[in-house]
Amino acid sequence: MQRVNQILEADAFKEYLGKNEQAEANRKFCHHDMGHFLDVARIAMIINKEEQYGVETELIYAAALLHDIGRWQQYEDGTPHEKASAVLAPDILQKCGFDKKEIALIVKAISRHRDSEVKEQKDLDGLLYRADKLSRPCFSCKAEKDCNWKGEKKNKYIVW
Repeated sequence: MQRVNQILEADAFKEYLGKNEQAEANRKFCHHDMGHFLDVARIAMIINKEEQYGVETELIYAAALLHDIGRWQQYEDGTPHEKASAVLAPDILQKCGFDKKEIALIVKAISRHRDSEVKEQKDLDGLLYRADKLSRPCFSCKAEKDCNWKGEKKNKYIVW
């Protein structure tokens, strides 16, 4: 987990996390913050273990920590956040010691974390997609009635 912890210390990661926080300061819906990133990572780890995907822990945590890191850019200029995050992540990953193959896997998962076509895949793409969607506690959200997520997409119960 040394490389994952280096992500937490990376200046760019801290900067983008701060930009997300500023952009969502008045947002009443789910935030794209460290709590969400860790929820996604831990749910992905549970699925990975329970369903025996065999994805490496550091890849799961790196993808989870970086999958929404570009959300602020979506607020600023409309760039879909999965694309913005996929552009911002490689430099952080490279500086934290991930190799080209690992970076490619992580960036692909980040870029596809909103693509429902990957949800059944037993790889990092599928894990990140599923964990991201399952991480939202709609069952206890005060803004749930105003949320634009469709009813069947909302998490009414704890699954993982």
